Amino acid sequence: MTTALLTHADCLSHETPEGHPEQVARLEHVLHALAGLDLQRVTAPMAAEDDILRVHPASYLAELRRELPAEGRKQLDADTWMSPGSLDAAFRAAGAAVRAVDLVLGGEVGNAFCATRPPGHHAETDTPMGFCLFGNAALAAKHALDHHGLSRVAVVDFDVHHGNGTQDLLWDEKRALVVTSQQLPLWPGTGHPEEDGAHGNVMNLPLPPESTGTDMRDLYTEQVFPRLRAFKPELIILSAGFDAHTDDPLAQLQWETEDFRWLTAQLCSLAQELCQGRIVSTLEGGYDLNALTDAAKAHVEELIKAAT
Repeated sequence: MTTALLTHADCLSHETPEGHPEQVARLEHVLHALAGLDLQRVTAPMAAEDDILRVHPASYLAELRRELPAEGRKQLDADTWMSPGSLDAAFRAAGAAVRAVDLVLGGEVGNAFCATRPPGHHAETDTPMGFCLFGNAALAAKHALDHHGLSRVAVVDFDVHHGNGTQDLLWDEKRALVVTSQQLPLWPGTGHPEEDGAHGNVMNLPLPPESTGTDMRDLYTEQVFPRLRAFKPELIILSAGFDAHTDDPLAQLQWETEDFRWLTAQLCSLAQELCQGRIVSTLEGGYDLNALTDAAKAHVEELIKAAT
């Protein structure tokens, strides 16, 4: 079995203002880092509207289309922008996540990584925010549940910022377990332990600023891995943000590249134990280009090891 890499050039057409941390160069650097790896390269399709509508209402999609600028850039909130290519990029990012689920559940690949942008885990039901337009991880989970008929899907989000969008989109979904670790306090200010979902299906694990990779390893070993074992997911979806890295400019956690490698290897081992190794990973944050490149490459290298 192999690891699939799903991406598309359209994801480079989502343009933000100069100096914005969520920039085209992020994806360029990640793709360059992965260029020499043994991956099954798959062109990310456009998501079908039905895929988007599993988690977002039609009114939200219509509003994004109205906001799409014919030229230049349009600001949706303090952090989130659209350019003429943004919706195509967002449909490709969502489509990559859906196609990755199909490939993994169909047994065509062992696992998959979606190297796409814009990211997705901050997009709420009808609100774009935090650089995100569509909830890619959440809609991938819903696709696995509704289209493929799975009974249990877990989403593990290790981005340094709380995945408020994924939490919102899957809050009432008892078939999905959402596990998210994040620095707190930090934007968006959510992610407290008492936010536990309509069915106790959300697990928030805040980490204080300056927490190290050792702190993360202890937290995941003592709380996350036992919870996943108890849930017995049939598929694990990763919101793979690399902004907990010590060099990232937007937060204050102190993880090193080897911590991301360790976490990926542990999650892959757990997936082998619980769900035949089935993992779909989708790129979220990471804003120091060198740190992002190193950590994302380490992440994918561990996915490749697990798939072979």
